[in-house]
Amino acid sequence: MAVPHGPASVGVARRRLRRDLGDRQIPEPVIDDAVLILSELLSNACRYARPLGPLPALGRGARAEVVDQVLVGVPSGTHPAPGGREPEDGATEPDGGVLVRWQMHADGVLTLEVTDGGAATRPLPASPSLTSRGGRGLAIVDQLASDWGVRDAPGEVTVWAALPARARHARRTGGGTARSA
Repeated sequence: MAVPHGPASVGVARRRLRRDLGDRQIPEPVIDDAVLILSELLSNACRYARPLGPLPALGRGARAEVVDQVLVGVPSGTHPAPGGREPEDGATEPDGGVLVRWQMHADGVLTLEVTDGGAATRPLPASPSLTSRGGRGLAIVDQLASDWGVRDAPGEVTVWAALPARARHARRTGGGTARSA
């Protein structure tokens, strides 16, 4: 699904993922881990990375959603200005968003992906001080996921994570490092 580049999109994606995995009868502890991972990846994309440009196949002002592995255009209105105010000159916010995808594989592994327009730095786990207010997101992903990494493509970066959906005890016991795919 394509979501606007902003913090409100995190809740939208979380609810959609929770509903979809629940419909697939994925165990609740796995859903909780998947929702937390997706929240961290999408929050980082919205905070640190640029949005993707508009999807040309859908046209300006459109957004897209993946339904049963098919990209579907969804009409959208204007995006409000930061702080919820409408732009004074009548202009709309520039198009752009973040793509979010999850997929259940036949081997019982769930993959979660967030694709954005990239940033000045590559996503890496941080080592925050005990009093830091943030910087723990990718360390959390590293602990919950069986694997995670970063894929680069022209004009976009995808951060992905995989976790076993059938057996919670199958997750890595920690200490691993991110692997590029």
